[in-house]
Amino acid sequence: MGSHRRLAPSGLDRGATAAVGLLSVATAVLGAVPAAVAAPHDGTRAEVDRLHTEAEKATEAYNEADERTDALREEIGAAQDEIARKQERINTLRDGLGSLAGAQYRSGGVDPSLVLLLSADPDDYLDKASVLDRISTHEAGELRELQGVLREIAQDRAEAARKLAELEQGRKAAAAHKRTVERKLAEARRLLATLPAGERAAYGRASRSGRPDLTAPGGAVPASGRAAAAFAAARSALGRPYVWGANGPSGFDCSGLTQWAYAQAGVGLPRTSQAQRYAGRRIPLSQARPGDLVAYRDDASHIGMYAGNGQVIHAPHPGAPVRYDPVGMMPVSSVTRV
Repeated sequence: MGSHRRLAPSGLDRGATAAVGLLSVATAVLGAVPAAVAAPHDGTRAEVDRLHTEAEKATEAYNEADERTDALREEIGAAQDEIARKQERINTLRDGLGSLAGAQYRSGGVDPSLVLLLSADPDDYLDKASVLDRISTHEAGELRELQGVLREIAQDRAEAARKLAELEQGRKAAAAHKRTVERKLAEARRLLATLPAGERAAYGRASRSGRPDLTAPGGAVPASGRAAAAFAAARSALGRPYVWGANGPSGFDCSGLTQWAYAQAGVGLPRTSQAQRYAGRRIPLSQARPGDLVAYRDDASHIGMYAGNGQVIHAPHPGAPVRYDPVGMMPVSSVTRV
């Protein structure tokens, strides 16, 4: 009669069981290796993102310095034009008073008062009120005008010199910020090159497209005609490359895109994201409509344009063209309706 007693495992069976157990452990350990290896790659990608963020902040600082130097160039040009205009008036006044001196000389000598009058510093003359009776009321008026214009032109020249010095400082600051941007972007490129080809391709895909699960913006209506025109311009720039320091039309940084888009609507915005957040009326994010400006981080070092459906259009960073992304992709600091 056959027995139903369960047989004890043989040595071979015990060995096989142990081998299976060891294989399971080994499989678990080996299965954990990719995650362990991926961690440094995650750190590299995070460092690249950090460098891009810092480069963007330096870019906005560069834009601010560059905008200030442009404004100073205009101010200096206007000051030089004013100085030239006043110098012409001085020459006219001197010529007229010189003619008077010539006439007096021909009639018997130059009045000592006119010697003072034609000197480089007519203050000496005017301070001697006792001499004023030697010339006519008209001549005294011309002398006072000459004195005033000479003082004004001296002040204008001093102010122009101050602005020239400030312009030089601005140029140096812009150059320093430019070097900072270039250094950080070069470091980001170097780190990306250390990633395995697959990781690098995955990062590139993530950088070149927004969230794949986002649907096309729609539903919300811009708050004004100019906002609608700016929003249409921003949409026309989708896919164009991020170029630091650029404000279109072939490439953009973040504030360059919003400035260019509103320029197409006939609205002049400041150059930097920090200044653009004050270019209109602040509103809550819950009330945002297409065309509104969304500034990010406490220092407003990044900016985009609300597109509706919880999205923004923005120029993200080098390697990532103008695209849609979730409005909450980073901390929102303000929303501005232009």
